[in-house]
Amino acid sequence: MKAAKQPYRALTFSEAIESSAPLARLSDLVRQSAAMLEAVQAVLPAAIRASVQAGPVDGENWCLLVKGNAAAAKLRQVMPLLQPRLAQQGWKVTAIRLKVVADRR
Repeated sequence: MKAAKQPYRALTFSEAIESSAPLARLSDLVRQSAAMLEAVQAVLPAAIRASVQAGPVDGENWCLLVKGNAAAAKLRQVMPLLQPRLAQQGWKVTAIRLKVVADRR
């Protein structure tokens, strides 16, 4: 007698991520970037907070995604405050770059 085949069970999204080392690493980087953005929120001018999103982390480099040139210009003014704030939270970031993205309305 043949053994009955086990039915396939669909993985949840989190199970799929955790079962794949590259996806798990990517998930960790996304969480890290979001936590870093949370750490600098208090330094950001209130008028542009909604225009700034966490971008990719690559080693000691971090990218912020900014909706629009005006918000990017304002963010550049407070950039010197971001790295010390991140260092206070334990993150070593040597470079922060901005990427202006189109505001999709």
